[in-house]
Amino acid sequence: MSNEGWRPEGARGTARSATTVPRTAECASRHFTRSVAFLAAGALVPFLTGCGADVDEAGKPLAGQDIAPAARDLIADGGTLKWAVDAVPETLNTFQADADAGTTRIAQAVLPSMFRLDAQGRPAPNPAYLESAKVIETEPRQVVEYKLNQQAVWSDGREIGAADFVAQWRALSGKDSSYWTARNAGYDRIEKIERGAGDLQVRVTFSRPYADWKSLFSPLYPKQVMGSPDAFNDGARRKLQITAGPFRVDKVDTAAKDVVLTRNPRWWGRPAKLSQIELHAVPRDKRAAALADGGLDAADVDPAEAQLIGLAAQGAGSPLQGSGRTSVKKLRSWARAHGFGPDKVKADEEELRKDVGAYLNEQQALRGFDVRRSLEPAYTQLALNGSEGPLADERVRRAVARALDRKELAKLVLTPLGLPAVPVGSHLALSGQSDYADSSGAVGQADTKEAAALLADAGWVAGGPVKEQKKGKKAAGPESDKSAKEKPSDGGKDGQYIVGEDNKSGDGGDRHLAQEGRQGGVPGAYAPKGTAAPAGVPAGPLAKDGKALALRFVLPSGPGSETLHTVAERISAMLDRVGIRTTISKVPDESYFKDHIASGDYDLALYSWPSSAFPATDARPIYAKPVPAADGSVNVEQNYTRVGTDQVDQLFDQAAATLDEEEARNLIRKADSRIWAAAGSIPLYQRPQLVGTRKNLVNVGAFGFQTPVYEDMGYLKKGAKISPSPTR
Repeated sequence: MSNEGWRPEGARGTARSATTVPRTAECASRHFTRSVAFLAAGALVPFLTGCGADVDEAGKPLAGQDIAPAARDLIADGGTLKWAVDAVPETLNTFQADADAGTTRIAQAVLPSMFRLDAQGRPAPNPAYLESAKVIETEPRQVVEYKLNQQAVWSDGREIGAADFVAQWRALSGKDSSYWTARNAGYDRIEKIERGAGDLQVRVTFSRPYADWKSLFSPLYPKQVMGSPDAFNDGARRKLQITAGPFRVDKVDTAAKDVVLTRNPRWWGRPAKLSQIELHAVPRDKRAAALADGGLDAADVDPAEAQLIGLAAQGAGSPLQGSGRTSVKKLRSWARAHGFGPDKVKADEEELRKDVGAYLNEQQALRGFDVRRSLEPAYTQLALNGSEGPLADERVRRAVARALDRKELAKLVLTPLGLPAVPVGSHLALSGQSDYADSSGAVGQADTKEAAALLADAGWVAGGPVKEQKKGKKAAGPESDKSAKEKPSDGGKDGQYIVGEDNKSGDGGDRHLAQEGRQGGVPGAYAPKGTAAPAGVPAGPLAKDGKALALRFVLPSGPGSETLHTVAERISAMLDRVGIRTTISKVPDESYFKDHIASGDYDLALYSWPSSAFPATDARPIYAKPVPAADGSVNVEQNYTRVGTDQVDQLFDQAAATLDEEEARNLIRKADSRIWAAAGSIPLYQRPQLVGTRKNLVNVGAFGFQTPVYEDMGYLKKGAKISPSPTR
């Protein structure tokens, strides 16, 4: 799973509860708690291909870590790492619904984890806490024996042991509703926990077989946190008095927007090189400035800020130096070429000179930083709401999938960043993880003729009469605010416009790419004006029963959403070629998931899910078939596309119950094929991971799949040098 908490892409955050939202086009904890903040959840369509047990399709991660690795003897003792987070966590308890990426980062540094993820996103025993962990019995019950590290102790001096395992099991089993837990998967299968042959042996007996047992007790909280509902619900939200990692929580300062971690004096492992880690909340669009002014040493950055740091390394050249005073005309031209906005370019001369001077000072400061880049253990998807409207018909969903050129979309986002542009072929794993296999063939490759044929089969034809919608009535999807016939805009009052009706002289997606340092659009995505449609493809919008085939494409509008807007406009152009009209609606970040994705008020949306090392457990609620409740509502868990099948549910259940790893892998791949075939969500590309990092800061950066090793982070000794990172 991901090594941080999440939200959907475009939003920022996520938690792993049945009612939580993923990261905007992201999600957070147990290895991947899904908490609402980063990019959101999504389900897709399956098919039964590529599931052969004799071929391992997992391959290698598309991009490796980029963390400036250095041996400990090259690292100075001491120093503070000021590290950006999206917000001060609302809770330090990763098992609560509002846990986020910051919660997970803190837990990784201060709490035990029996297993951590390796460079391929696979669980590996953590030797700081475990001597061994294995299944020792399967009949009549599955029994797992943990042998704990003899030196492992809590910060109060007490040994980590069976009492802590028991307290966590009871809190998370789901049997006591007084505990406000976001999830209990796996813990609800435990029958009993008992002390083994010695104090440092723990035996866990399961009532039903559980393949994902390695996901449990990571992190592990002390019995003082898990032992009572009050301590669980409230006591661990702002304080963790007892910890057991290389660092401990020194303070949580909501006013200063800081969480301060300091060395744990009782840590038995390799001593932490850093004296202190400060997690500081900084908005995404302010991080380059915070790096430049010394407020941060490391921060995840968006492409535009990564470009700014890259330009600093090259040296921008100053129009304010040399003999004579630069003419205002040349100054404005220079400012425009270096990304200054229209308002700044048109400002009076002295104000413009002041802004250029500030920019050059910032560039000088940013020369001390690198951008370390990899791919996040998360992917961005196109979600299709199958609960009502045209997308309730599987043929229409499959037509949307066939109309997309996913390779072009991956290139659009990743190629300008120097990252591998390979479309994601699985909903349940990413390249390099053992469960990965490209099952996209279940829905079929990009083919506009086949897309048109599917739409025709569903009754959508070109040239049919379109009845005028009565005022206040919905369009052909959950279009609650405006009809598809409304005057288009490029943002307007409600941030809504119809793609294809008015392109505003191309001021859309390609402009965003230019701002992010990209080299323009991808050839072929937009046909030149007057180009004939491919043979067999409708020449105009489609209609059925007097209604045009119009879909509402909902996106977040806040800072950092430019890439999503660009991708959405390219997708809309692809759909327009087969006669599907889209209305893009940009909504505030704070309402994107709650009021639109989770509530089902959208037709199309972009958001992301993190990958998981335990898809049978973690992905099931994302693709589970919605179940009607007694009160007439529908329980969708995290399946925000509302598309699910009994077969997929059964395959997840079987995979979770088999202890044969090869059999479980085949079941997961079959489930993914069926998810592809249902076409509720279309994985597009693995998310880029860009981290602005001080050049002498090592073992920090774009971690990829692997869980960070906090005790090895630090600053190079004076005069020490490291080998450059291997080419990705």
